[in-house]
Order: sequence, then structure tokens, then C-alpha cells
Amino acid sequence: MASFAATLGVIILSGVINLSAANKDTCEIYAALGQRLTLPFVFKGLTNLHLLKWTHNRTIIFYKDQGRVPVGKPEDITHTGSLILKNIQPSSVGTYQVDVLHPNRTMAETWTGHLCMMDKVSKPQLTYHCDVKSSAVNLNCNVAKPQGLLFSWTLDEKTLTSETRQTLSISLAQLKGEKSFTCSVTNKVSKEKSDSVRPTCESPSPSLLCFTSKTVVAVLAGGAGLLLLLLIIIIILCCCHRCNKTQMRSRDKVGLRMLSVSKLEPDSISPDYETMHPNEDSPPLSPEPSPRACYENVSQPEAQTENRPPQLSTAAERLQPSPVPKPRTKSPQTLNI
Repeated sequence: MASFAATLGVIILSGVINLSAANKDTCEIYAALGQRLTLPFVFKGLTNLHLLKWTHNRTIIFYKDQGRVPVGKPEDITHTGSLILKNIQPSSVGTYQVDVLHPNRTMAETWTGHLCMMDKVSKPQLTYHCDVKSSAVNLNCNVAKPQGLLFSWTLDEKTLTSETRQTLSISLAQLKGEKSFTCSVTNKVSKEKSDSVRPTCESPSPSLLCFTSKTVVAVLAGGAGLLLLLLIIIIILCCCHRCNKTQMRSRDKVGLRMLSVSKLEPDSISPDYETMHPNEDSPPLSPEPSPRACYENVSQPEAQTENRPPQLSTAAERLQPSPVPKPRTKSPQTLNI
């Protein structure tokens, strides 16, 4: 009777503990679909004299007392009293509790845990991209639903403990020789590793390392502007030189004309001038009169003498303007009358 009351009290206490554990929202244990899982409970010194009871969501799933197993299978329990879940299903999620009682029905050990289900991670795909601008190679560990996952990297089978992100950046200087990279993805129920990748990136030329694309474009634009300015200056200088050359040619032509006129002036004027202004020794030339004029001159010599104006004095003659030279004409032959 006393033992029955003690057993009843333990069951009631375990039910209260189980109810409080069921109200928990946190998960202590995670498992994937179809996974085999051993619940983390260990009781050293377990014998057949102990009472062992497992419950799932307050339902007894295993019961052993005095070596007898009325509920469950003996192979579902380890020698330390832990419960083995061979095929996790959605119905396996919930709160698990174990109670161990001594042969005198006093509490020896109790444990409670909440099991949650989680999907296994898929195998990641490792890709890389050569970034010439930053002189580095960027590796990316591609996986579906990366939220909440843990990433790790290995270089030549050596784990990079400081790298726990989804991406990894390595300078091109560190890629000398063949380097092998792998990435691993882990969650609380599984772990997967990618295939090895050996990045091959060509080191950029010094010109590309020293100058960015914006700098190259700016230099090209400045060079084009400078060439255009030089072209405009050359065109202006050519136009000015051509204008100066044209003016010099015009001046040379005018000078040549004046020189030719100055050379031709004595020869063209001297005969006429000598003809219009005879010397004192040479007799004055008079145009040969026509026959009628000669007749009038013979018939009326006295009239011409009477109508002749008085001769001016020598001073008056000097004050008179010099006669305008007239073109030279051949004098007609004198008629012999």
C-alpha cells in the first residue's frame, strides 16, 4: 500500500513536470525527417530493479518495472535508460520525459526535453568570381534557405577558423599555385560539404591596377579636348599666316608696279618733252598748214601782223605756267608752192 502511494505520487509529480515542460516554447532537441535519434539522457547504474518510465506529450510510451516491460520494447532503451527514436516523423515532435525510481520507489532521476523537427541542409554549390578592380577572388557558398545556417571554409584541407560567412574573399596574391577551396553548411540536424574548387584568375596588368575606368575615361576625354584645342589653334595660325602672305604679295605687286612706272617714265616723257620744249638753238617747229591755210597766209600777211598781240616781257613769260605736253604727231610734209 505504501509502495502504491509512492508510485502514484511520483506519477502525479511527473505529470506536473510534464505539463510545465509542454508549455515551453523553446526546443532543446532537433531532428530531421526520417532521422534516427537517441535522446540525451544518461543514468549510470541502471538495473532491472529500477522503475523506468518514458512519456511523450504525457502519454506513456515505455514502462519497465522489476525487469518487466508491459509498454514499449526493450530494444528501444539503452543500457543507460535513454530512449531511441528510430524514424523521426512529424508526430514525433513534442515533449519527452523520463523518470527513474529506486527499488524503494523513491525518485532517482528525471529528465525533460522538447523535440523539434528541422529540414536537412542541401549540398552547397561553390562558385567564384575574379574581381580585377579589387585584385581579389570572391567565393560564394550557394545553398537554399541560408537563414540560420552555419558556414565554414577550408583551404587546402585546412579549416579557416575566422571565416564563418557565406562569402569568402581572397587576394590574387594568395592564389599563387593551385589552391583548393571547399565550403560546408551546417544546421542543428545535418551538415553538408561542397565539392572542391580551384579558382583560376589572371593577374591584371599594372596599368589596370594603377588606373580605374573613371580615370582612363577622364584622361581620354582630356586628351581629346587638348587635341581639339591644338587643332583650332593650328587652323587660326594657318589663316593668319595666309592673310599675312596675301598682304605681302599685294604689297610686292604694288612695289613692282611703282618700280616699273619709275623706270619707264624718263623714256616715255623725254621725247615728247623735247618735242614740246625745243632747245634755243633749234628752230621752232610749226605744224604744216593745209593748202588753204597757206593761201590765206600768203594773201593776208599784213592782217596777221596787225592782229598779233604784243610780246610779253621776259619776266612775264617766266611767271606763266609751263605748257602742258601734248602727244607727238608727225608734221605733214611742206608743200612747195
